[in-house]
Amino acid sequence: MSAFGRRGGTGNSSVGRASFGVARPMQGGAVQRPSATAYALPSVEALPMAGIASATAGADALQRLADRQSGPADAGVPRQEGFEASVHRIKEQVLPRLLERVDAEAAATLAKDELAEEFRPIIGEVLAELRLTLNRREQFALEKVLVDELLGLGPLEELLADPAVSDIMVNGPEQTYVERRGKLELANVQFRDEEHLFQVAQRICNAVGRRVDQTTPLADARLKDGSRVNVIVPPLSLRGTAISIRKFSSKPITLDMMARGGSMSEAMATVLKVAGASRFNIVISGGTGSGKTTMLNAISKMIDPGERVLTIEDAAELRLQQPHWLPLETRPPNLEGQGEITIRDLVKNALRMRPDRIILGEIRGAECFDLLSAMNTGHDGSMCTLHSNSPREALARMENMVMMSDIKVPKEAISRQIADSVDLIVQVKRLRDGSRRVTNITEVIGMEGPVIVTQELFRFEYLDEGTDGKIIGEYRSMGLRPYTLEKARQFGFDHALLEACL
Repeated sequence: MSAFGRRGGTGNSSVGRASFGVARPMQGGAVQRPSATAYALPSVEALPMAGIASATAGADALQRLADRQSGPADAGVPRQEGFEASVHRIKEQVLPRLLERVDAEAAATLAKDELAEEFRPIIGEVLAELRLTLNRREQFALEKVLVDELLGLGPLEELLADPAVSDIMVNGPEQTYVERRGKLELANVQFRDEEHLFQVAQRICNAVGRRVDQTTPLADARLKDGSRVNVIVPPLSLRGTAISIRKFSSKPITLDMMARGGSMSEAMATVLKVAGASRFNIVISGGTGSGKTTMLNAISKMIDPGERVLTIEDAAELRLQQPHWLPLETRPPNLEGQGEITIRDLVKNALRMRPDRIILGEIRGAECFDLLSAMNTGHDGSMCTLHSNSPREALARMENMVMMSDIKVPKEAISRQIADSVDLIVQVKRLRDGSRRVTNITEVIGMEGPVIVTQELFRFEYLDEGTDGKIIGEYRSMGLRPYTLEKARQFGFDHALLEACL
C-alpha cells in the first residue's frame, strides 16, 4: 500500500485515465502505459450516426427559432367566440338599462346571491324591452356577469374562481394573461374600455384603504382571500391600467406535499422541518414567482404553537399556520405626503411587542439592518425572503441593503453581523418547464478574513430534459456534517438532522 492509499505493483492490472489535477504515485522504475481500453475511440460506424443525430437536433432548434420569428403579431389579443361572446354582447346592451332601474347604494348592501334574486325580474323586463329571448343557461350566465360587474371585479371574477390559475396579469383593457401550472397563457377576458378597468383597480384598492390615481399611480393591495395585488396606472403604464394578482392556494401547503410533488427530496424536507422547529434564522432567496412566500408559509407550520410570531409586510400575504400570529402591514403616505409607516418602523415597534419570532415578508432596503439586529438580540427563529439568484448573491445583497441605510457601519462589521445572525439560506427557483424547485440549502458558518464562509448541504443538479419538456434532475446531499448541529441538539433534533444530511 503506497502513501496515497492505493496498492502498488505492476502485474497485468490496467491503469485508468487520471483526472485533471490528480497526481498518480510513481510505481517502480518501469513506465506503465494505459491500456488500449482506457482510451477506446468510438467505432467508425458510430460516427456518421452521431453526426446525423447532431445535425437533426440543430435543424429542429433552428426551425423552432424560425417559427417563433414568423409568429402572428396579434397573438396576444384574445378572441371571444361562441357562447361567451354572445353573453358579452347581451350584457353590453342590458347593463345601461339595468343601472337606470337600480339604486347603486342599496345594491351595494346586498350579498351576491340576494342581488341576483333582486335582479332576475328586472333583467326579464329589460330583455323584453330589447326583444331578446334567452334560454335558461344564457340567463343564468347573464345574471352572474351582471352581478360580478356591479359588486365584484368584473371579468376577473371568473379567473379568481379558477383554482388552476395562480397568477393573473392584466396588461390594459384588451389583454390578460394567466399562469397555469407554471406556464403563461392568454385568457379569453376583455374589459369594456380603460375606464372600466380603472374602476376595477380602484375598487380593489379602496377595499383595503389604499388609493390609486394619477397622483399616486402605484399601489399594493390584497383581496379578501389573501391574494396579493399590484396596480400601476397611466401615465406610468403606457398601455393602460395594469393589474398583477398573485393567488395563493386556499389549502395550506406543507413541506411533505412539496417533497411528494418533486420540489425537494425527503431529506431536504426533514432538514427544513428541523430548521423551523429548532429556531434557525432562515433567509429564503429566489426570483419573482419562484415560491418564496409558499416556502415561508410551509416552514412556519414547524413553529411551536406556544410562540408569539409577528409578520411584517408591505401588503399582507403571509398565511402562517400558527395560533399566536399577529400580522402587521405598512401604510403609504397620504395626499400631503405624511403619515407613512415603513417596514423599518414596524420592525422597531415589533421589538416592543414581546415577539418570539419576527418574520419579514420581503426585505428590500434599510430594514435588513433591523432584522439582523433582531436575529442577534434574542429573537432566534426569525425569517425573511429576498430576491436573489444564489445563496452567495443573497449574502451580497444583504450587505448592500445595510449599506443603503443611513447607519454608517464598516463593511467588515456588516459581514460579521450577517454571518453571526443567519443560519440557513434556502434557494428556490422556477425552472423553464414551470416547476418550482429548491435548488440549494446552504449554511452560513462564519467569517474567514473579510469573507463570509458558507457550506452547501444540498443541491439540485440538472441532468436532462424529457420528451414532454419536463426537466429531469437529482437532489444531491453533499454528505457534510451540519454546522448548526449544536443548535438542533438543544431541541432534540440533532440525530434527525445528521441522518438527513449524511
